[in-house]
Amino acid sequence: LLDDRYKYELCPFHNITQHEQTYRWNAYSGILGIWQEWEIENNTFTGMWMREGDACGTKNRQTKVLLVCGSSHKLAAVSEPSTCVYSMTFKTPLVCHPHSLLVYPTLNTELRQRWDEIEQSLFDELITEQGYRKLLREIFQEANYLKSTGRKSEEKENQTEPKVFETLEQCSVVCLESDH
Repeated sequence: LLDDRYKYELCPFHNITQHEQTYRWNAYSGILGIWQEWEIENNTFTGMWMREGDACGTKNRQTKVLLVCGSSHKLAAVSEPSTCVYSMTFKTPLVCHPHSLLVYPTLNTELRQRWDEIEQSLFDELITEQGYRKLLREIFQEANYLKSTGRKSEEKENQTEPKVFETLEQCSVVCLESDH
């Protein structure tokens, strides 16, 4: 997309770049975001998050790409709703069908089965709405649609293997040594 001052390039699932179209010797050219994850609302893909772009003050540039129906693939609009946070509209015929952005059909059989079980648990009131959203997020993370928060891997790293002792005396000796 070309506007008065900039040229924007979107490479889906890769990055977004911006090139200043002036003849100044230090014109800006850089990355507005690198592919990170989908934005999912109401179990529908609503946009793509491109984060960890070039530094911008104390944070990095990031861009949300909204997907809308269009007759061809093209960037249609760019704005900067807040400093270093961009919003882009990408038109594509790939999202014109009402069901084209549903998450469920894109999942493998195992994840769809888990989703079905979660839906049933919510219907049977065995889990809360909050629990339902948490379990769905785990499915989306496992499908690599959302970035993992990393909590599970951190928890595993911080856990130590339980000590196994052949006898009570061995355990007692270790416990006494650790008290000193």
